[in-house]
Amino acid sequence: MPEQPPFDQQGAIAATGMGGAMDLAASEAETLEKTPGGPLGTGPQEKPRSLWSDAWRDLRRNPVFIVAGLVILFLVVISVWPSLIASQNPLKCDLAKAQQGSQPGHPFGFDGQGCDVYTRTVYGTRVSITVGVCATLGVAILGSVLGGLAGYFGGASDGILSRITDIFFAIPVVLGGLVLLSVVTSNTVWPVIGFMVLLGWPQISRIARGSVITTKQNDYVQAARALGASNSRMLLRHITPNAIAPVIVVATIALGTYISLEATLSYLGVGLKPPTVSWGIDISSASAYIRQAPHMLLWPAGALAITVLAFIMLGDAVRDALDPKLR
Repeated sequence: MPEQPPFDQQGAIAATGMGGAMDLAASEAETLEKTPGGPLGTGPQEKPRSLWSDAWRDLRRNPVFIVAGLVILFLVVISVWPSLIASQNPLKCDLAKAQQGSQPGHPFGFDGQGCDVYTRTVYGTRVSITVGVCATLGVAILGSVLGGLAGYFGGASDGILSRITDIFFAIPVVLGGLVLLSVVTSNTVWPVIGFMVLLGWPQISRIARGSVITTKQNDYVQAARALGASNSRMLLRHITPNAIAPVIVVATIALGTYISLEATLSYLGVGLKPPTVSWGIDISSASAYIRQAPHMLLWPAGALAITVLAFIMLGDAVRDALDPKLR
């Protein structure tokens, strides 16, 4: 009978001869399987990160994004619940205190009608945030849909949309607001929001059109088309997620611009009107008393500047995170 290979006390093959070589090969294979990437990259690979996961990772490490985000979060909270930090009525005024400076319980002083400047500054945040967010959403949705469809289908629809956007680009924004809003008698924010959407969508449309034209030429889109994917599936599953980043960047920056535009139109008297509490209205009323009572102008103007700056900083941080050329 052939001689049996020797065994140790645990019953394992001794590390001699052919048995030891087989044991070593088995242990090496097990080690390679547990090693990420395997030999020469043939083993299990780490799941690749998407553009959005990379962008979120960069944003969390960006101090500009963190500071701007905290400021915007604070502004959103006080716009929803202004009574958290302002307990008085912004429309309650006392003419006996008109133009007076800071007093206990009234840190920002009083305006020309004797209203508390601090309370009106806090409550003015609600109007500015509402106008900025609603106008940005309307512009982004309308511009993205029109520009995306024109860029995807091309042809006559693309040419017609391009000529229409050229017409809207030729209209000065402030002059258009003076003309269109001068005939509006409503004291709500919706006419102002509608005007901003009407004149703001061409910019987003141009950006969405160019982004869709670039995206639809990629190989994965061509492959989906060759496999018979419908137009709706192509747009929703393959093109929109990969073409929406430039629209988000521009819309984020434009939000601060719309807040500034609302204040400008209200300052000129064609935007929001009293008794609506708005920073633009307060700045307009305080401009006549800038020498006698500069505090009336500085506080609402400072709040407006901080808000616009926060959204612009947020947009810059988002742009840096989503733009592959800046990586």
